[in-house]
Amino acid sequence: MPHDESYTTEEVASLLKISKLKVYDLIKKGELPSYRVGKQMRVDASDLEAYKRMSRGGAGLAAPAPAASATAASATAASAPAAAALTPAPRPSAEAPAPDRRLVITGQDSCLDLLAKHLDRPGGGLRPLRSYAGSLDSLIAMYRGEADIVSTHLLDGDSGEYNLPYIRKILSGFPYIVVHLVARTAGLYVAKGNPKRIRGWADLRRDDLRIVNREIGSGARVLLDEQLRRHGIRPGRVRGYDQVQTNHLAVAGKVAGGEADVGVGIEKAANFVGTVEFIPLIQESLDLVMLRKPENESWIAAVLNILKSDAYQSELRSLHGYDLSRTGTVLYENEG
Repeated sequence: MPHDESYTTEEVASLLKISKLKVYDLIKKGELPSYRVGKQMRVDASDLEAYKRMSRGGAGLAAPAPAASATAASATAASAPAAAALTPAPRPSAEAPAPDRRLVITGQDSCLDLLAKHLDRPGGGLRPLRSYAGSLDSLIAMYRGEADIVSTHLLDGDSGEYNLPYIRKILSGFPYIVVHLVARTAGLYVAKGNPKRIRGWADLRRDDLRIVNREIGSGARVLLDEQLRRHGIRPGRVRGYDQVQTNHLAVAGKVAGGEADVGVGIEKAANFVGTVEFIPLIQESLDLVMLRKPENESWIAAVLNILKSDAYQSELRSLHGYDLSRTGTVLYENEG
């Protein structure tokens, strides 16, 4: 099988002739490695083959044998799920190389792609996988056990604090560490020359403005909703509130193309598009969250070393739009 081929949970269930529920049970127990792409769980072909080889070596899923009859074959397939449920998959033999530890890194900023690149070094024992979900969805994925490193930039409008109020609520009872990644400027995209004379959040109550929004669960959507709440503006009054794009560049592009008058985003995207103007309104904190478990300590140390390294920070500076003065600073630790 090609190394980069992967299967959905439905396809895995069909290939192993077990129920989809059993597939999720194997994933939950860590017997079948998986990762999330969007809202879909995937299993790499190489990991599926490894699981099948281990199962054949023990009393799990039995290796295929010549069937005496169609009835016997059906009976074997029907009994396989029960056997697999009762007997754990055996450990790999001492001769088999240990598979790389998978790290699902969830978030949309390009600085996470750089982090994944630095973690993915030969002999490092890590295999980073990227999932491009919004801040709130990323934290929920961590709560569900579907992410190892998540980035978040969620404003609490009442306290003016970023991230920690949300992290404490969603990951209550979990041991975790919060590390500052970068600070960046957020605000409003407007057309060149700012023909609508937009100055700030309060202007969004105007009837002559059309907004382009971000998807539910994104940090930009939370920022907009918190500012509307603080300024007493009902979302239903904002023209275009239900018109959604899934990244900053797309929002800036809609404003540049005249399909909207204003959108929420970060300064870097405005500089990249070049045909919009940017109104800076807030300095937001983009932070990383990692669960503190004994088996995670080695790669958490590796992440902290990378964040503070000259090589990583030099690459971040080349992207522009980031404040790196506190990059790698531990902001909070919860013992669970």
